[in-house]
Amino acid sequence: MTEPTSSISQRLERTVTTTLEQTAFARLQSEGRLLNSVLKGATHKPGRVGFRGDVALKFQAKVADEARPPEISSDQVIAVAHEGEAHIAFFAGFLLSFEYIQLLAEVLAETLSPQGKYFLFVDNIDISKKYVVDFGGATFYVLPIDESTVYNELLSLLYIEKNELKKLDTAGKTDAVADKALAFTANFERISFEDGVKAMGPVRNIYENRPV
Repeated sequence: MTEPTSSISQRLERTVTTTLEQTAFARLQSEGRLLNSVLKGATHKPGRVGFRGDVALKFQAKVADEARPPEISSDQVIAVAHEGEAHIAFFAGFLLSFEYIQLLAEVLAETLSPQGKYFLFVDNIDISKKYVVDFGGATFYVLPIDESTVYNELLSLLYIEKNELKKLDTAGKTDAVADKALAFTANFERISFEDGVKAMGPVRNIYENRPV
């Protein structure tokens, strides 16, 4: 018996995968900013694309055709965006300096939204402090990071047990973290970007003590 054309069409529609170019990641991808990815594509949630990797914030000057790492980046990024939406719904990443929030906001620009959930784990702020910072039309939760990873810090912040995620692949883990993050609220101290810059500590040299 031949399957009705309408049934075939519906089955094909269900298998269509959302691509990066259909989401707010499109410009960042075209500019070559999405680097070192372990996930860059559809997750298990319909219409959702996830990214895990680094986002280049400032490129080094090119010498001939030599590919150089970015001068400044947001590392360990975990983010999701949805098809048909102009903004990134959830973004978390590491910043070496509080001051780089401005650069991040300038790079993400129109992909930021007041409705988005954005978490920045910053190396040079007081380890006991957690802030809310409004910048570039978006609200950022700004937290310290101490010898850990963005992923582990998020699990702790969002009260997610690692055992809950053990059997999931990278896309599934990203979905689980994003779903919790999108519902997150907290009454952290609200400060201005300018006050945060005044209070921040020195920027660490990430290359010190590395073998040459």
